[in-house]
Amino acid sequence: MPSTLPARYFVDPELFRKEFESFFFDGWIRAGRAEDVASPGSFFLCEVGVESVIVLRDQAGNLRAFYNVCRHRGTRLCTAPQGRFEGRLQCPYHGWTYRLDGELLGAPHMEPCFAREQYPLLPVAVDTWDGHVFLHLGDSREPLARQLDELPVKFAAWRMQELRLYRRVMYQVKANWKLLIANYNECLHCPQLHPALNRLTDYLGAENGPATETYMGGAMGFRGAAETMSLDGKRRRSYLPGLNERQQRQVCYYVIYPNFLLSLHPDYMMVHTLWPKAVDQTDIVCEWYFHPEEMSKPGFMAEDAIAFWDQTNREDWAIVEQSQAGVQSRAYVPGPYSSREELLAAFDQVVLNRERRSQCF
Repeated sequence: MPSTLPARYFVDPELFRKEFESFFFDGWIRAGRAEDVASPGSFFLCEVGVESVIVLRDQAGNLRAFYNVCRHRGTRLCTAPQGRFEGRLQCPYHGWTYRLDGELLGAPHMEPCFAREQYPLLPVAVDTWDGHVFLHLGDSREPLARQLDELPVKFAAWRMQELRLYRRVMYQVKANWKLLIANYNECLHCPQLHPALNRLTDYLGAENGPATETYMGGAMGFRGAAETMSLDGKRRRSYLPGLNERQQRQVCYYVIYPNFLLSLHPDYMMVHTLWPKAVDQTDIVCEWYFHPEEMSKPGFMAEDAIAFWDQTNREDWAIVEQSQAGVQSRAYVPGPYSSREELLAAFDQVVLNRERRSQCF
């Protein structure tokens, strides 16, 4: 019978550092949305551990990403979380200036023989999936398509690239990031912890897909007359265009490792992006996306869904913080998983596999 991971996986700072390197620097991570860099010069910053990455659209319309590091003396080029560059990036320290494609344009006070072409901004691999922007900070990488596997086909009907942000809420949770992933991938706690959610969906009704080395998840249907996940289960928005009858009657909950929690509803999309800050601290960005045609309608309402999930989120964060406190105790020993927690056991195996692989190099 599989059991939970030993305490060191949730409390050891050195193991956290190695895990972060393995998961967040050696794989594709969700960074944001393509519409946030829709026009030339637009940018946003992505903070990954101690690294800062500028994601931008260059003058030719290409999506690019660069380390936020000047090639002169290493100064951060930018501190604003998002905005627009007017045709160039300039270091605030000594004025080194770069084109939006990363080429060094000017380096004041350098000798005439200085070779500017040898000092472009250092690039970070960037790619997109259906409106979501991904980064890869590692040296050796497989294509994003290989990490996503069948998901682009599986979720094509939701047409995620068409959806637009309506609300963003930031949370700080005093817990290891893996505990958050485990909590997201089981609903056995729902009757105890989420009475509002449990009224809308059968906590034993999950249809889990096969777990892989890069993602896991499943779908859950609605109870009774419920049509969506909201305060009362009533759907006040049109179905997302493209969904068939079966897709209109369920919610898909998937984790794409390491930081992308994707929840696809019949009438909206919710996304959680995890950003571990320490072995026992994780920042979470939760976003709700709706179809722009729906948002343009008079009387458009979204608060019923947002309030429902904000309440559910806070219930989850509180219990996960209690889990973090518990695994730090000398009394904690790994406990057994039930057969209905197979996704959690599968994720633990991914963690162990990554650890073994990293020790081989």
